[in-house]
Amino acid sequence: MKKKILALYDSEKDYLESLARFLKEKEELPFALHAYTEKGKLLASAKKEKIEVLMVAETDFTYEIAGLETGKTLLLNESGTVKDTRLRNIDKYQKAENIWRELMDSYADMLTGEKQTLTGKGSAKIIGMYSPVRRCLQTSFALTLGQVLAEKKKTLYISFEHYAGWNRLLDKNVRGDLAALLYFAEEQGEKFFCRMQSMTLKIGQLYYIPPAYAGQNLIYVKGQDWQKLLRKIAEEGGYDYIILDLSESIQGTFELLRMCDRIYTLVREDEQAQAKLLQYEELLREYDYEDVLDKTDKQLLPQFTGLPERMEQYTGGELAAYVRKLIKEDLEPT
Repeated sequence: MKKKILALYDSEKDYLESLARFLKEKEELPFALHAYTEKGKLLASAKKEKIEVLMVAETDFTYEIAGLETGKTLLLNESGTVKDTRLRNIDKYQKAENIWRELMDSYADMLTGEKQTLTGKGSAKIIGMYSPVRRCLQTSFALTLGQVLAEKKKTLYISFEHYAGWNRLLDKNVRGDLAALLYFAEEQGEKFFCRMQSMTLKIGQLYYIPPAYAGQNLIYVKGQDWQKLLRKIAEEGGYDYIILDLSESIQGTFELLRMCDRIYTLVREDEQAQAKLLQYEELLREYDYEDVLDKTDKQLLPQFTGLPERMEQYTGGELAAYVRKLIKEDLEPT
């Protein structure tokens, strides 16, 4: 199927080339990308084939450009004031990653919800992280596992933590989060895919959906709704791996664990931790979740002398070396 056209028009050549280069590197880009620095060439091209989305610099937005028949026109705002309230204004001088996410969100608004998928990669392998034992390095382990896997495979990390504080730690401008994506879970195919791309960020090579800002609201979400969302992401997101950093602070934790292909449970040797683990395993058996136990690998981590201070550095250090060995032996056995 021929791709729809995304046209970029900006007479500022260096900026245009930089933005076009960034977008072309996005494997999720659902468009054929055409870039123009001259108005005449854009107008001539528009007569030959339809432009689905036109992204144009504010200073280059003339009456001739406004008259083009496009599916949607986006204005790269340079002045800081809204020039045309009928168009979506996107701040031109921001990170290219933010422009990308606003582009995908705008495109999602156009779609009617076709059921075809864009990636054709099939369902992702789901890895669950859950332990009844607190302060066991679960999140550090999950992020390290995700970043190491992401070096070779497209990997998504999802945290169900209520107070993650990621916006401050990573200094990210977040447009949407896990709760917002859940709201759009009824959207289908390409529409859902684009909506998800508009909310997805990266730590190094690892993709992640920002944790819910008002995490306490997640306790009201039904387990089947989480299952539906995860199934859609696995089938339509184009990921090889999805890592779930789970807790009992949401409904349906056991059901989500059942959806996992592999589960890692971090344990400790002290008596209290062992009692919690025993109770957890007894409940799984009583509620007929023996299959969750069968897929679980209990990990007693060694004592590490130190962990990286920043999330972006989790691919190095003792924990990363431990995780690399685990991946080789357990997830990708020879």
